[in-house]
Amino acid sequence: MPFVLGIDSSTQSTKVEVRDLESGDLVAAGRGPHAPTVPPISEQHPDTWWQALRIACRKAIDAGGFAPADVVAISVAAQQHGLVALDADGRPVHPAKLWNDTESAPDADRLVAEQGAEQWASATGSVPVAAFTVTKVAWLARSHPEALRRVAHLLLPHDWLTYQLTGRFVTDRGDASGTGYWCPTDGQWRPELLALATGTESDRWVSTLPTVLGPSEAAGTLTASGADFLGLGGRNTVVAAGTGDNMAAALGLGMRTGDVAISLGTSGTAYAVATTATADSSGAVAGFADATGGFLPLVCTLNATLATEAVARWLGVDIEMLDRLASEEAQPGAAGVTFLPYLAGERTPNRPNATGAIAGLRVDTSAASIARAGFEGVVCGLLDGVDALAAAGVPVSEPDGRRFLLGGGSRSRTYRQVTADLLQRTITVPGDDEHVARGACVQAAMALRTVASEQVLEAWPVPEPHSVRPDAAIDAAAIRHRYAQVRGH
Repeated sequence: MPFVLGIDSSTQSTKVEVRDLESGDLVAAGRGPHAPTVPPISEQHPDTWWQALRIACRKAIDAGGFAPADVVAISVAAQQHGLVALDADGRPVHPAKLWNDTESAPDADRLVAEQGAEQWASATGSVPVAAFTVTKVAWLARSHPEALRRVAHLLLPHDWLTYQLTGRFVTDRGDASGTGYWCPTDGQWRPELLALATGTESDRWVSTLPTVLGPSEAAGTLTASGADFLGLGGRNTVVAAGTGDNMAAALGLGMRTGDVAISLGTSGTAYAVATTATADSSGAVAGFADATGGFLPLVCTLNATLATEAVARWLGVDIEMLDRLASEEAQPGAAGVTFLPYLAGERTPNRPNATGAIAGLRVDTSAASIARAGFEGVVCGLLDGVDALAAAGVPVSEPDGRRFLLGGGSRSRTYRQVTADLLQRTITVPGDDEHVARGACVQAAMALRTVASEQVLEAWPVPEPHSVRPDAAIDAAAIRHRYAQVRGH
């Protein structure tokens, strides 16, 4: 019986899912942890991901339900933007700079000042901030020029894992669109932007850039050494192009035009699918490509569950108790308390050196109100992102468009109800938690059969979702207005 294996490599861990190729049924899963990182310096050695993948695969194999040799296709989805710079022997010249590392904030400012926001948006679909790969290359040039001189390959985290699996330097259009030196409109690398970032010649960078594969293209086959290392044991296993984590989640959900996904992980994202490219010179919306041949305009915040976990710590409770306090002992609006969750700086709005704030405290303010404000502040920030998508011309206002709530935070009853209430729309919480790994499985099946995602998803029913309806009595506009006042411009 054939199976596909989908990989989700995030900042915190690498997870795998093994699914039946024909039905999409989940048969096994596993997880391997990564070394923790704390911004502003957020770095990991890429070998951490490879070792974590081995642990995750071995756990999935131990869980049973499939024969390792029957895994016929693999795909990697991973955290976007991270810089993996390799020398000519394939060794990192510096630990990987992750997306949430903010050391390159001054470099981002310089690049925007020199090139202009409108030119960046026109050339790459996005205005670079500290998260983008191009700013991390600029940081490497400024901080470690000797390491820059040794760079022979510029990869993203998913590209590096695909390289370990196949020995090939490839990427996909979705993840390439988050580098800041690839154009979603014409599908071409922009080495002149790397030249601007590093003060070198454009020709220096042409050979360092991976081949960009299409949605259903295969990167190659799993090497014998890779199969042995991971314990899969098969040969001629197809490895797909892979993609970024947000692109994989959209793929796994089968998102269509008009849908919006709000994801609550350590960071937060709000994104939608579109048939045309987005170029937002304000910098709020990143004009990404997706994993199907279309586009995935996206807004990212640095602070989501990271912020509510901090609130729980301040109050001396665990996250489950924080959820209960906020949902059972506090009223919507948090008795006038407003939480600005910029605890790790912020990406949208672009305030890498910002700090958080709590406003509206009084002598009689309760712990429950502070707890509630923690959730409302995070959701308000992400709904600002949905507004930014609409302002950039992304079709997010269709009445039949679905509103997905994803990520670890979607398990919280407070996050679910607050999101529905502040949107004043019914939200859908999919029945399958691991959307990124599921999307990677879909892409593995696409590459194996050289078909579009729709042909895979037709045979892979999505588990029954949970719907949450808004409370029409909530004054969502007042809560969001108060948040906007605290946030300022």
